[in-house]
Amino acid sequence: MKSKPKEQKSKKKPSATPQVPQSRFKRLIRGPLFWIIVAIVAVSVFGQISGAGNRYETIKTSQALDAITKSDVESAVLVDNAQKIRLELKSGKLINGSTKVEASYIARQEPTLVDALTGNPPPKGWSVEVAKQSLLVSFLFSFFPFLLIGLLFFFLMSQAQGGNKVFSFGKSRAKLQNNDVPQNTFADVAGADEAIAELEEIKDFLANPAKYALLGAKIPKGVLLYGPPGTGKTLLARAVAGEAKVPFYSISGSDFVEMFVGVGASRVRDLFAQAKLHAPAIVFVDEIDAVGRQRGAGMGGGHDEREQTLNQLLVEMDGFEGDSQVILIAATNRPDVLDPALLRPGRFDRQIPVDRPDLKGREDILKVHAKNKPISDDVDLKNFARRTPGFTGADLANVLNEAALLTAREGEKVITDQYLDEAIDRVMAGPQRKSRLMSEEERRVTAYHEAGHALVARALPHTDPVHKITIMPRGRALGYTMVLPDDDKYSTTRNQLLDQ
Repeated sequence: MKSKPKEQKSKKKPSATPQVPQSRFKRLIRGPLFWIIVAIVAVSVFGQISGAGNRYETIKTSQALDAITKSDVESAVLVDNAQKIRLELKSGKLINGSTKVEASYIARQEPTLVDALTGNPPPKGWSVEVAKQSLLVSFLFSFFPFLLIGLLFFFLMSQAQGGNKVFSFGKSRAKLQNNDVPQNTFADVAGADEAIAELEEIKDFLANPAKYALLGAKIPKGVLLYGPPGTGKTLLARAVAGEAKVPFYSISGSDFVEMFVGVGASRVRDLFAQAKLHAPAIVFVDEIDAVGRQRGAGMGGGHDEREQTLNQLLVEMDGFEGDSQVILIAATNRPDVLDPALLRPGRFDRQIPVDRPDLKGREDILKVHAKNKPISDDVDLKNFARRTPGFTGADLANVLNEAALLTAREGEKVITDQYLDEAIDRVMAGPQRKSRLMSEEERRVTAYHEAGHALVARALPHTDPVHKITIMPRGRALGYTMVLPDDDKYSTTRNQLLDQ
């Protein structure tokens, strides 16, 4: 008894699958484009059928002359503007199996045909006509341009209803971070403790705005992150959004400016309208110097499209409502070129430097990027952090990625000191060029050259210690001497500059 219901359920499941194409077919039938295509096809078929009974078999001009000369023609018509002669043959006379034939001729053959018809006139006579288009053809030629314009208009309007289509160039191109994508947090950021501490307030305000409202405090409307490339400015902005659990809109400064006047300003308005609609939210503009450059320095003066976009951005930032809960975070490598009006209090109230990490920061960054990689137990990440002064977070991530690639290339399962050491050399000087063949004399000269670098660095009192010397060609160099400081340096003396 229990087996029967199972059989009934199994029979119902397959019947549900064909409904998807049926629904698509129904939507297609209901659309106006389908019926327009059907009408065009119907008119074309009707024209073919109606003209099928009046068709003439095409023959050569010489065959037409022979038929006229032999008096096989019942009637004839010269179509002057089409340069064709149409013949109806007498009963029992056939050419190519047809009694209705036509032949094309050139202008100089027309007198010959006229003379032949005059000398051998058909029983029903002959005439000269000018071809006229049928009513159906005239209607199609008259109606088709309007039909084409209508179809084009329908297509453009349907495209404009979708996002990022033909008429949506004035819409913002900002990308909303998907909740399904794993979000970054401050735990994913290392080597930027001061920046994280400054951004903690932003996160706290977005998560708990009532705490600040009770004290009458106003959170900064804008936060500018500036520093060298690869220091983690974008990652910090994503971490703020991930910690506060709010919508995160990201866009590049170059996405605002287009060749069309007013498009950039329209995109700025649309971007902030979307953010206010989903407030509390974070708007992140990467490379804001592309649109926020100081006004008056461009070729277009006050009418420059970029300046119009900047003006709209200034208005949107200063026009935030007190409870809008929309915070603008921007990143740039060149804060010196930004417009002063953009940096004043009330717009970018807080400017946070994101510099290259120090020794401890580099060690922490290496630990973060080493979490998902099989690192050997005898690897000392602090030692490699000491060997990479001046490296940014992106550089250190690249070092560990190169080490993982080298390990996989050699068929190993664990990343060791050997591969990390080679990865640092690849990032600093480029890959080894084993294919470059050098003579013994060139090797000897290169060895003397690099040894001279090492001896001078060792002899001078104000230089950094030599860590490595090699004559293995890398990148564009035939060899190199690695001179690295033991500690991070933030200033340089005159003697150090002279020794360098």
